[in-house]
Amino acid sequence: QVGNYKRTVKRIDDGHRLCNDLMNCIHERARIEKVYAQQLTEWAKRWKQLVEKGPQYGTVERAWCAFMSEAEKVSELHLEVKGSLMNEDFEKIKNWQKEAFHKQMMGGFKETKEAEDGFRKAQKPWAKKLKEVEAAKKAYHAACKEEKLAMSRETNSKADPALNPEQLKKLQDKVERSKQDVLKTKEKYEKSLKELDNATPQYMENMEQVFEQCQQFEEKRLRFFREVLLEVQKHLDLSNVASYKNIYRELEQNIKTADAVEDLRWFRANQGPGMSMNWPQFEEWSADLNRTLSRREKKKASDGVTLTGINQTGDQVSQPNKHSSSLSVQSNTVQSVQSSYNPFEDEEDTGSTVSEKEDNKIKNVSSYEKNQNYPTDWSDEESNNPFSSTDANGDTNPFDEDTSPAMEVRVRALYDYEGQEQDELSFKAGKKLTKMENEDEQGWCKGRLDNGQVGLYPANYVEPIQ
Repeated sequence: QVGNYKRTVKRIDDGHRLCNDLMNCIHERARIEKVYAQQLTEWAKRWKQLVEKGPQYGTVERAWCAFMSEAEKVSELHLEVKGSLMNEDFEKIKNWQKEAFHKQMMGGFKETKEAEDGFRKAQKPWAKKLKEVEAAKKAYHAACKEEKLAMSRETNSKADPALNPEQLKKLQDKVERSKQDVLKTKEKYEKSLKELDNATPQYMENMEQVFEQCQQFEEKRLRFFREVLLEVQKHLDLSNVASYKNIYRELEQNIKTADAVEDLRWFRANQGPGMSMNWPQFEEWSADLNRTLSRREKKKASDGVTLTGINQTGDQVSQPNKHSSSLSVQSNTVQSVQSSYNPFEDEEDTGSTVSEKEDNKIKNVSSYEKNQNYPTDWSDEESNNPFSSTDANGDTNPFDEDTSPAMEVRVRALYDYEGQEQDELSFKAGKKLTKMENEDEQGWCKGRLDNGQVGLYPANYVEPIQ
């Protein structure tokens, strides 16, 4: 029908837009692959450090770390997928679109204009004849209407005695002329319709020829899209990549090599009865060797310090354990809570990202680390009890229950605090506790939680309950 070829012409413009849509689709997938690869790398790096520093050891530790190695290798593969999507598939569509669609100076595409001109040229003669048919049809129908009206008037006039013969003759002449007009318009209508019918086959051939050209152009686009989608599928399908299969084959082998008996044997030799002993020997007294730092002296340290265990024999026997080492405390880790965290600092000013905050949370996943030093002092009088009346240095234990009840004040925590040492409390913001002693010169208070635990906490982390 006349004008309906515009749907076929519009399909060419839609093909150009679909190329853009497919490129955007591939670009978004490539971005997802990149983000996933980065997240895998960050996850592997963070957890590898935690496992290496954590209490796990031996073959099970290596099996655990194998998951981080798997993540790093899979991350590399997904970065390759991202590169293939952008460098091959995306560019291929972009170049094909540029070759298939040619923009005009006045807007639109050359292919669209050629198709529209072809349809219009093929349709113009037939559309002209169709217009003549419509005009002849209209004239014929008007003549028929006029004939019927004239015949109706003539019939009515015969029953009217008031009309004279002359008037009746005029009505009869009008009917006769109307019949002649009907015959003429009908003949013209039939003639124009016959001419239209004769032109229709050629019209259909010409229109179909232009339509097939559009079909061929669209077929190229559809086949190209199918080809590109198959290539994208190959790039995304890692199951057929040999290196991808090797990653999980190697991971399975590493997990299966974990041996509980071997790990227990290693722990016995390095941390248990099989480890080398440093038996006590006679040692001359020395004032420097017996000097130790109190807890509060540690808190006041602002520069990096190294705390080493005091060997009573004067000899330091090297341990075969790969995890044994002296406890070196740097200035950025041995700081008071006030300097390491400002409770009034704006979160945006810290510059920390979400992943860094999550990293800080995950760092507390283990209660202790491999290189944690354990106290070697012992006594059958429970001298190591943190709640005893005196500590190892002879100072007054801050946990002694000699505080007057009249000084106890109920307070509420303003911020979360995680105790850094055994004699410090840990609590969440909003937690209520009892202050037992006022703030000392270092800014610490002694308090008691509702569960009975007694310890120290920063004074500026709480406020009195009104």
